[in-house]
Amino acid sequence: MTGLNRPARLNRGLLTVFGIVLLAAGGFAVATHFGELDVVPSDSALIPAIGTPPTWAFYVAAAAAVALGLLLVRWLAAQLARKPKTHTWHFEGDPDRGRMELAASTAADPFVSEVKTYQGVHGAHATLAGIQDAPAVALVISVEQDADLTAIRHRLETEGLPRLRQALDLETLPVTVEFRFSTKTGARAL
Repeated sequence: MTGLNRPARLNRGLLTVFGIVLLAAGGFAVATHFGELDVVPSDSALIPAIGTPPTWAFYVAAAAAVALGLLLVRWLAAQLARKPKTHTWHFEGDPDRGRMELAASTAADPFVSEVKTYQGVHGAHATLAGIQDAPAVALVISVEQDADLTAIRHRLETEGLPRLRQALDLETLPVTVEFRFSTKTGARAL
């Protein structure tokens, strides 16, 4: 897990706790209903002082349970999002003299170092994914609250990405950029 995705550990932990609690509560209710546990008699009312609730209350409870279940499934699906898979690129000019291998992460490191120097950028992470014939870059930039996103994007398009394409000897290189706002702000003049 990367440092850029710190909430993921908390989210997975909460999902695990919710899942265990819900499974235990469901197992307890089923075991009590079928008489396997003698904690509560199976023929007793859930709340003894109140009679049978109106029919609409059952529909509202079922709709709320389905909505909550769908939200939790969506939350779980969001946890499964992963970084694109990287590959090792092989350059073979003359097989008799050997070959050169370049890890995609190694190729992206100088690009990330350059992006981190842009004004307003707090941090950056890039993944050079895909095979050598069809690469793509997934770039996550953590920016300060008062950063100029247009200026950062302009520098990426005019300076950073052309240098990366030249270094990798590529004519085109598809890029996805995600901006995340940091809680830190830049230096202010008083």
